[in-house]
Amino acid sequence: MNEYESSGIAAGIGLVGGIIYLAIIVLLIVGMWKVFEKAGKPGWAAIIPIYNLIILLEIVGKPMIWILWLIIPCVNIVFAIWLYNLVSKSFGKSEGFTVGLVIFPYIFWPILGFGDAKYLGPSAAEAQNGGFGNNPFNNPNNPFNSPNNPFNKPSGNQDTPNDTPPPVV
Repeated sequence: MNEYESSGIAAGIGLVGGIIYLAIIVLLIVGMWKVFEKAGKPGWAAIIPIYNLIILLEIVGKPMIWILWLIIPCVNIVFAIWLYNLVSKSFGKSEGFTVGLVIFPYIFWPILGFGDAKYLGPSAAEAQNGGFGNNPFNNPNNPFNSPNNPFNKPSGNQDTPNDTPPPVV
């Protein structure tokens, strides 16, 4: 085998690798396109670099300042994983699906787009649990959430809670 034959083999391997790479990118874009359409956003936004992040932020209900966090090096890794987690929760998926979106996006974006997942709204799991910080006693992992807990039965009338603030002196 001379040098001309080996360079032809290398070119063939490079060409096949390039075709496989483009197929994976197309699969990823098509999956994101379908996810955007499920969320009621334009699917073509998946192919425009910064605009697709803006649309993802609208899908999960986060403010536009997150664009800054997604552009800053090193910080963007944390916020991108957080954004993927919020996307999976907005479609009713768990943290395991978020891990799949981070590690194998070319598999999990099409699953989210073409699967039976329904768009439930911005970060649906937190919304179903009353949100972060809104009601800490609504959390099922709260150790004070048992029915025999004396702290859950304060003295007085529970039917009419006193929501009026104290007078300002």
